Amino acid sequence: MVSDERPSPEGPATFREVFAQREYRAVFAASTLTWVGDYVAKAAVTLLVYRETESVALSAAAFAVSYLPWLVGGPLLATIAERHRFRQVMVVCDLIRMAMMLLVAIPGMPVPVILALLFATTLANPPSQAARSALLPLILPGDRLVVGLSVNASVGQAAQVVGYLLGAAVATVNPTAALLMNAAAFALSAAIVRLGVRDRPPAMTSAHRSHLLRETAAGFQMVFRTPVLRAIAVLVFSAMLFSIVPEGLAAAWANEHAGESMDPGLAQAVIMAATPAGFILGGLIIGRTVAPARRLLLLRPLAVAAPLALVPALLDPPPVVVALLAAVCGFAVAGLLPMANGLFVQALPDGFRARAFGVMATGVQVIQGAAVLVTGLLAERFPIPIVVGVWSAAGVVLMSLVALRWPDQQTVTASIDAARAASGAADGPAARGGPAAGASSDDPGPGHVGPGRPRHAVT
Repeated sequence: MVSDERPSPEGPATFREVFAQREYRAVFAASTLTWVGDYVAKAAVTLLVYRETESVALSAAAFAVSYLPWLVGGPLLATIAERHRFRQVMVVCDLIRMAMMLLVAIPGMPVPVILALLFATTLANPPSQAARSALLPLILPGDRLVVGLSVNASVGQAAQVVGYLLGAAVATVNPTAALLMNAAAFALSAAIVRLGVRDRPPAMTSAHRSHLLRETAAGFQMVFRTPVLRAIAVLVFSAMLFSIVPEGLAAAWANEHAGESMDPGLAQAVIMAATPAGFILGGLIIGRTVAPARRLLLLRPLAVAAPLALVPALLDPPPVVVALLAAVCGFAVAGLLPMANGLFVQALPDGFRARAFGVMATGVQVIQGAAVLVTGLLAERFPIPIVVGVWSAAGVVLMSLVALRWPDQQTVTASIDAARAASGAADGPAARGGPAAGASSDDPGPGHVGPGRPRHAVT
């Protein structure tokens, strides 16, 4: 009983259809809480460490420590989610993060201990996010998956803006209060998931387990040896190479080019907020108003349009124009990522979704960090507009090649059908007449051609 998740030729799913799914509402609410809480804590911890040490380097380290788990063991940690019940993984990870944040909030905690606790806290991120991403295809069939992913991605971007602003405002008065807000968000998230999400058996049974490293390696092999999955991975990784650059260089760009017409701090805020704002608009507008079949047709031109939008940076425009260019780039990326993510999920057998998420999320984190680092180093020797413009022009060439090598529809459909067959073969209960392992309580049943969903988790 596996529902047909291919894009519907009739039209896009509606927000009402997506939010009609009770389990999705629970996952959405829990995710939003933890997203806002995380960004509140990032702003608070950065300020707290700076106040304690007056060191910019240590303050930056407190901000960057959240990326380390993905770099040192993201795929391995995400594989753990495959071995256990998704609901259980999400609840336990929320409770662990709640406890760690309560410890960080203890007044007078030494900075090295704070950094160690932050690292321990973020170790729970990969398995939690992997479990959530693997769960969504079991909740949302068809194009509802794509629309749900668009909603998640857009709200995630909005949560970043709200979390940073709220965290900075609260932390300026009382950093401990901001950290306690994050702990409370994790506690509430755990309760919502526990009460609102149906318990399901693990994607990988004990009979199918091997060594954890071998299972992790199988996730890499699944992604990079499957032509369609490899094409999607290359597309997503390539998009991340340039879309993050305006945000990463915003502080230096604003201070060097704001001029007398705009305060540097305001210019930095405008540039940093532009990409998330464009992403929100792109995800909601394209995800809601463009039919699934047309979204597939738009994927290639949007891939090229995203870096192309930043090429005019060569002309050294004022910050407001830079922000508009970044917003257009974010809009294009939001148009292509949910569809690419939805296809990625559909082309994966059930037992590989969490592991594949770990591979993709780690790649995105590494590539984004590397892109900002490299362009930052180049900007030490060359003007920022030249660096961003040339970097984006190279992105146009790269994305053009990626678009030309994109698999045809027949290959994509065959890959999705193969993943569906593999998932069906693994559903023992379904073969015995019981509910399929991945069926949700809202599953319309076999033969249904429904709408699909996007997920930030491929990225």
